[in-house]
Amino acid sequence: MGTAELACASLKALNDSMDFAVLGIVTQPDRPKGRDLKLQPSAVKTVALQAALPVWQPERARHPDFLAELAALRPDVIAVAAYGQILPQAMLDLPRFGCVNLHTSLLPKYRGAAPIQWAILDGEAETGVTIMKMAAGLDTGDILARRSIPIKPEDNAATLHDRLAQVGAQLLLPTILAYAAGKITPQPQLGTAATYARKITKEDGRLDWSQSARALWNRVRAFTPWPGAFTYLSETRGRRLLKVGGVSLEENRHGAPGEILQADKTGVVVGCGQGALRLQELQLEGRRKMSAAEWLVGHPLTLGAKLG
Repeated sequence: MGTAELACASLKALNDSMDFAVLGIVTQPDRPKGRDLKLQPSAVKTVALQAALPVWQPERARHPDFLAELAALRPDVIAVAAYGQILPQAMLDLPRFGCVNLHTSLLPKYRGAAPIQWAILDGEAETGVTIMKMAAGLDTGDILARRSIPIKPEDNAATLHDRLAQVGAQLLLPTILAYAAGKITPQPQLGTAATYARKITKEDGRLDWSQSARALWNRVRAFTPWPGAFTYLSETRGRRLLKVGGVSLEENRHGAPGEILQADKTGVVVGCGQGALRLQELQLEGRRKMSAAEWLVGHPLTLGAKLG
């Protein structure tokens, strides 16, 4: 069971393995996307169809007719990754070995919808994947296996996502086999150590220049590619949204929050509550992304002016 791109590596690994027989794929229904709002399949459905695997797309996983179909398959285990719905207890109890979930954090830290983004935002040095036996609560199930990886300075949410997807696929298969063979004793999570990674909103990408340069550096990385980091630029034509990317730290530079300290081909340096941030990619809303050097040709900035 899966919907988002994160699950694709695990699906491919399961389908390619001689140790597993994939009975079918459960994913979210096709959703309208793009300007023309045409129905588009999920990333997992696309992979499943390429592999000629049966696909189920119930609007609600708890629907009795779907549960009856699933029960008829008599699965030994249901592997879940980035599916997008809370599973009912009837489904959790259905397989012989239960439902096993791949979660992209070192549980119990960062339960919830956006663990990758919040780990970067919080400045964590490492994160990882957890394989757990699913329970009724939100990411509260007993832990079967965990594997940590460093969060690199050059990482953003997209690059870290891709690395975790591969690590998760590598860990999922041997964990299921060892658990089914009785070689793993599930370990309860320590609830008092739990943190929650709530769903991201567009407003989360807004840069508050009163924060430290390091905090803003983390925010840009955490919310790349979505929703993207942004600030506002005041021009003669009014206040315009300015998207920001490709940032680096200038912690020994100082200026008022939002103040433009430098603007040349090497980037736009902006003062923060502590230190400064060099912006190397800029994009006015509705326009294409440009390097700072390209952008400044058509949008010269006055030193001392402020973003915000």
